Amino acid sequence: MGDGANDRGAGLTSFRRHTWLTVPGTAACVQLLFVGEWILDEDVEVWARGPAAAALVVAVAASVVLLGRRLALLPVAGTRPGRPPMGWLIAACVAGAVLAVCPLAVRNYGLWAVAPAMVVAIVATYLAPSSKRLLIACAVVLASLPGGVVSLVAGDGELLYAALFPPGLVAFTVWVMLGPLWAWDTARRLDEARRLEAEIAVKDERLRFAADLHDIQGHHLQVIALKSELAARLVEVDPGRAAAEMKEVRRLAADALGDTRAVVQGYRRTSLDDEITNATRVLAAAEIDARMSVEPATAVTELAESARHLLGLVMRETTTNVLRHSSARHAEVDCRVTGGLARLRVSNDGADEHPPTTNGTGLGTLRERLQAAGGELTWHRDGDRFVVEAELPVKPTEPKPTKKPTKTKPSPTQPNPTNAGNGAAR
Repeated sequence: MGDGANDRGAGLTSFRRHTWLTVPGTAACVQLLFVGEWILDEDVEVWARGPAAAALVVAVAASVVLLGRRLALLPVAGTRPGRPPMGWLIAACVAGAVLAVCPLAVRNYGLWAVAPAMVVAIVATYLAPSSKRLLIACAVVLASLPGGVVSLVAGDGELLYAALFPPGLVAFTVWVMLGPLWAWDTARRLDEARRLEAEIAVKDERLRFAADLHDIQGHHLQVIALKSELAARLVEVDPGRAAAEMKEVRRLAADALGDTRAVVQGYRRTSLDDEITNATRVLAAAEIDARMSVEPATAVTELAESARHLLGLVMRETTTNVLRHSSARHAEVDCRVTGGLARLRVSNDGADEHPPTTNGTGLGTLRERLQAAGGELTWHRDGDRFVVEAELPVKPTEPKPTKKPTKTKPSPTQPNPTNAGNGAAR
């Protein structure tokens, strides 16, 4: 049934199975049903039934192989999808010719065109649109000649039936075979377009990050290079000024490091509402049914900036994990504010057997950052579902000030504990 790499998604897989049963299955069943019934008829001469039986086996096998091969190809609009296996194509043509000659020899004008019509439909599936139309038109016109000539020579009075029924059979067979195949090619191209759209969305995000990093690093490194060059020239003539320039270089390097960390950690653009919107677009492009629930609707924008930022990082990380570490078809995002806590829950099906690592800048690091802000981040795997849950206080948690110990003078009416102790000792 061909390569399933391009069949991502249960819907497309089911459609592929349906198309396979419809196109190759119909070709095999029609030939077995109509031609096979004729071969089993004892009133038909043995000399016609024997070669037809062998040709029928070859024709059915060739039809299944050729159409199955065609379903595995992804044609570009306006071009031919590829070359068919020539050995099987020749076998199908020879078998079709035998299955046409044998019934026609006994003046069965309704049966002889069945196998040739299948061959025409199969060949048409491998042609470009212009060549396909030309082949079908020629086949429909020429289909009236063999039966008409035989009926005219035999003088059996069935000229009208012999001349008109085969062209109609050829046209109907081609329509039945090419219709589902056209729908399958369209679905394949749409699925490929969705996959490319998802890849482009990821690449756009990488380009955005690269542009931000280039802007920051380029500016700082240029200034650092100029000041370092100036300090090198001044080190002998004005050591004091050279030392001042090197201190400035050190400050610029620290600023560059801080700005780089800010870009890497997403401080500049990451917020929960933006990431939910971005996740909706990216998951939809990846053909993942994402259901977003935000209650109340204004809760996200009313959160503190720090909470929106941290939850936005969680949303971005979980979206990345869904795309990279699962074959998800459905995802759910639930964000709500209750009891003074902002809760974000992201779940998806199709989780990999081995969950993503928590090292580096993944969920493990995010959990530490949420715990430092008074929140919590947990995740677990339930069957093929992966669930990430985060919660943060609506109001940011501020660190408590450290109280310094103060010395107090003993009250005149209260004894000094130290002195009292000393006095008792004495």
